[in-house]
Amino acid sequence: MVFTSDKVNQLPPYLFASFQQKKKQMEADGVDVIDLGIGAPDLPTPSFIVEELAEEVKHPSNHRYSTYSGCAAFREAVAHFYKNQYGVNVDPETDVLALIGSKEGIANLMHAVINPGDKVLVPDPGYPVYKTAVHLAGGESSCLPLDAENGYVPLYEQADLDQAKVMFLNYPANPTAATVNYDTFLQAVTKSAEHDMLLVHDAAYDMVTFNGYQSPSVLQVPDAKKHAVEFGSLSKSFSMAGWRIGYAVGHPDVIQSLATLKSNMDTSQFLPIQKAAAAALKSDFAVVHEYNHIYQNRMETLYTGFQQLGIHADKPNGTIFLWAEVPEGYSSMEFADKLLYEAGIIVTPGHAFGSRGEGFFRIALTVPEERLDEAINRMKQLDIT
Repeated sequence: MVFTSDKVNQLPPYLFASFQQKKKQMEADGVDVIDLGIGAPDLPTPSFIVEELAEEVKHPSNHRYSTYSGCAAFREAVAHFYKNQYGVNVDPETDVLALIGSKEGIANLMHAVINPGDKVLVPDPGYPVYKTAVHLAGGESSCLPLDAENGYVPLYEQADLDQAKVMFLNYPANPTAATVNYDTFLQAVTKSAEHDMLLVHDAAYDMVTFNGYQSPSVLQVPDAKKHAVEFGSLSKSFSMAGWRIGYAVGHPDVIQSLATLKSNMDTSQFLPIQKAAAAALKSDFAVVHEYNHIYQNRMETLYTGFQQLGIHADKPNGTIFLWAEVPEGYSSMEFADKLLYEAGIIVTPGHAFGSRGEGFFRIALTVPEERLDEAINRMKQLDIT
């Protein structure tokens, strides 16, 4: 008897898990591995958020089930954030849903809005979870091409817009670190309206920005709530990755559909976590700016090192990643393996993010500057250019 579903059997191996296994074995063999692969923030969760959690844990009433959509304090804090950050009014009762991290919400959304066989436009290169979520919901992924020459904005003329029910976007982008302006979202909302598609924007890195850049929200576009939902997360901006807290905002019918599905699968996040997250969203963001300065300094360190190595990368205005071209003569995987086995450095090969990611690799800015310096020094010892 086989107890694994066809859907699971058809999933590709999760590349990050594969690299972590290699890392574990190499460390057991005494290798000092510098992990620049997975985008897991290393900076501590700000103390005021931890203190808020500790205080809320003391109250027995917070140990009960949350309401399915999330507690009022958290949903109101999300609405407060949208008003203060973007000038957008959202109704915390109908337009906001608490999530157990945005990754969970994105995966469950596909079950809530598509039927088997429906087509979903997925960015390529893009976050692999979009394609996986579509597959698990019985849908069919369709390529939404992005390329460096066009700043990684959607190449709609090369996409099958007429057949798609849903379109994913993600800015600031993982893995490319691309950032866009309001006009990109205006065009996306317009295309979604013209082709009767749901636009899903993953804004997980919306607050991680540099050089004076401020990421826009898709909901700033007039009438966007009729066509779009936006996913947000506190994982990166507040270094709360393990807390698993995020939100969905936008089209009230879609929010209700996702809430209905989730109410049959979970009972939202632990109330003290929601209330601590509410304190974060209603704060002055001083710690976010402080952390962004740290990430920017790391990015500058790595960018300068790559210039010395002859490796091309565009200097980003956001995210915790640098997206760089693989030196001539290597595939993405060959170069990642060379760095791992000859220098003890983990990076993510670009093909993990789609066929159009081939020829690139992604580096996470999630170690201190001295470790990035060490990584650059190790790379200088290799014959890679």
